[in-house]
Amino acid sequence: MGMMMLQNMYFVRYRLRSKVDIENVGDYFSCWQRFGRDLEGKSSSQEEPEAGSVGWGGTVDQSGVSSSEGTNIGWNWHKDPRLACLGYRGIFPSSAIPPLVEEDKETDEGNFLLWRLEKGFAEGSAEIPKGEAIPLEYNLAGLNAVSFDKGCYIGQELIARTHHRGVIRKRLIPIWFLNSSGKEVEQQVSPGSEVIDTASKRKAGIVTTALGSRGLALVRLEEAFKETGSLTLTGQEDIKIEAIRPKWWPSEWFPDQQQKTAAA
Repeated sequence: MGMMMLQNMYFVRYRLRSKVDIENVGDYFSCWQRFGRDLEGKSSSQEEPEAGSVGWGGTVDQSGVSSSEGTNIGWNWHKDPRLACLGYRGIFPSSAIPPLVEEDKETDEGNFLLWRLEKGFAEGSAEIPKGEAIPLEYNLAGLNAVSFDKGCYIGQELIARTHHRGVIRKRLIPIWFLNSSGKEVEQQVSPGSEVIDTASKRKAGIVTTALGSRGLALVRLEEAFKETGSLTLTGQEDIKIEAIRPKWWPSEWFPDQQQKTAAA
C-alpha cells in the first residue's frame, strides 16, 4: 500500500462572483492518497488485510484501522469517488502524520502515477487537455465525473447523445512500451508520440502520458485490442505498443459490444 502527499491547489481563480473568501492553506495541510491492490473494492467499514503492494511493510495497525474513520481532531480518510482501486484520499495537517501512515508505508508520488497509468485513467489538465478532451473518450463517464440526469453544461447535448447511442470510437487506454523481444522499454517514449497500426500504416492514436515503460494513449478501439505487435510509434517502429484491457471497464465499452449496441 502506498502513501503519497499531493500538491495543494489554489482556487481563488474559480471564486467568480461568489461572496466567499478563499485562503491558501497549502502550507498547513497536505493531501494524502492510500492505495494498493488490497484496498481495491474495500469499503471504509471493512477491515483491511495485510497489504502486499508498493510501500507497505509489516503488519496492519489495528488501532490505525479504526482511526481511519477519523482522528481526535476530526480528519478522515475518504474512499476515492473515481475508482475503488484508487483506495482512499484525505486532507491532514502537515504537522501531523495521518493514521495508518508509518515510515515504511510512505512512497514516492511517482509510484502512484504508475498505479494510475496501469489502471488506465488520467487526472489533471496535463493529461486531460482543457478545451480539447472529449469527456467520454477519456472515460470520465466511468469515473463518477459525468451526470446524464442533470444540467445544463456546455456540450451536454453532444455528450448525452453520444453516450446513449453507445458508440465511442476512441478511448484512453493503458499501454506498455516493448521492444521486438517483448521486453519493457524504459524512458524512450514521450507524450505526443503518434501511435500507428503496423498493418495499415495509418494513425491509430496518440500517447498522452508516459513514465518508464508505462503510459496512456488515446487510441481507436477497433485497432487497440488486436494481436500483440499490431501497434507501434511513428519514427520509433522498433518499439511495440501493447494495449491493456482495464478490469474496471464495463463490457459495453469494448468494440464487439459497441457494435451490437449500435445495431440494436
